[in-house]
Amino acid sequence: MKGKSGEFNQISYQNEYIKEKYDRINLTVPKGRKEEIKKKAAAAGQSVNEYINALIDNDK
Repeated sequence: MKGKSGEFNQISYQNEYIKEKYDRINLTVPKGRKEEIKKKAAAAGQSVNEYINALIDNDK
């Protein structure tokens, strides 16, 4: 991935990689719930994305 100056563009490369390898989900939660999720993720030592994926993976 090269930018206008002909140099490698890391951001462009990352965006293309993510677009190719991942699906996006727009999640809507009631007001205040976002902060609750962020606190629980932080307490688990995870990002919000990691936390939600772990919950889904562990759901049986």
